[in-house]
Amino acid sequence: MADTPGGLRRTPLHDLHLARGARMVPFAGWEMPVQYPMGVLGEHNHTRAKAGLFDVSHMGQIVLRPAVEWPSGHARPAAHEEVNDLKLRLETLVAADVLGIPQGRQRYGLFTTPEGGVLDDLMIADKGDHLLLVVNAANVEADLAHLRTLEGTDVVLLDARSLMALQGPEAEAVLERLVPGVAAMRFMDVAEFDWDGARLWVSRSGYTGEDGFEISIPDHRAVEFAEALLGDEAVALIGLGARDSLRLEAGMPLYGNDMDAGTTPGSAGLGWSIPKVRRTGGARAGGFPGAERILAELAEGAKATRRGLRPEGRAPIREGVPLYEAETGGEPIGTVRSGGFGPTVGGPIATATLPAHLPEGATVWAELRGKRIPATIVPLPFIKPSYKR
Repeated sequence: MADTPGGLRRTPLHDLHLARGARMVPFAGWEMPVQYPMGVLGEHNHTRAKAGLFDVSHMGQIVLRPAVEWPSGHARPAAHEEVNDLKLRLETLVAADVLGIPQGRQRYGLFTTPEGGVLDDLMIADKGDHLLLVVNAANVEADLAHLRTLEGTDVVLLDARSLMALQGPEAEAVLERLVPGVAAMRFMDVAEFDWDGARLWVSRSGYTGEDGFEISIPDHRAVEFAEALLGDEAVALIGLGARDSLRLEAGMPLYGNDMDAGTTPGSAGLGWSIPKVRRTGGARAGGFPGAERILAELAEGAKATRRGLRPEGRAPIREGVPLYEAETGGEPIGTVRSGGFGPTVGGPIATATLPAHLPEGATVWAELRGKRIPATIVPLPFIKPSYKR
């Protein structure tokens, strides 16, 4: 990883992005590609039809290990019981069933605040003698500080491994040709493979609603591996613009938009990520920051929660747009959290925090430039996901 004169960090694929005609923008402290000559619409449609390659090296890859040593002072592989103890320690920070993650699998979770808000969302993988966490780029330092409060735990930010995501209906076939064996993976599996002497850490999930993989690779082999993938006609580089429209269609929340420290898991529509074992009456109920408020809200039902919207017409409604119950008068009843045009859906789409009692099919009104536009409450996601279960 390198820094620009302006202080922005660059991923190992930076020169490749420029060579492929990327338009670069600042994003979460990094210089990242927002689009390529194909354009956002073309990149979106290519990912839905074939395979899109995303540089996600800006995200934080964090290893957690039990702090164990031989009497001589040398580190040794952690035993199963020690990893379970590590999982239980992590559960004091994460509102998820970490203990229940099988080896070779990963799970979505939330760091929560003492007030019941969302500090960050993350993926947690059990890799046998350690856990691998992937966190949002903007929150890496805060998450590291949070994790370093855990006693008996070694916390290491991996700063010499790149991360790519290959998403789309042809992703499996493309990656299998380069890395035999990945096709046998299921949704949310994690595994390691060898590619021409480089050790790959592969997971099968995604942020687009399409089947796909995330591949962690040593920095010095990243460009070579990306070029090998791009050698397949099915693969194209995809920027942040299409990444956003793809994730919005898939109903995926974005930290900073759909959730933040002032948003509870219930109001973000993420109560599903907190299983029965961590809820009131469960075997390991609570124990994470803000549990009292979060669990009470989940038991009673959030008064307002994240909903899907289909605005009328072709004009997108964006983040921050106020929503009303009637065409005229009244006070706002909610706010758009994420919004844009959904190419696969064929029109504008949005997510918003709205009163939970409003039924699907109800109309709310978005105020744009002094005029109110009707929008229908619809279920999330906007498209049918195609994960390999």
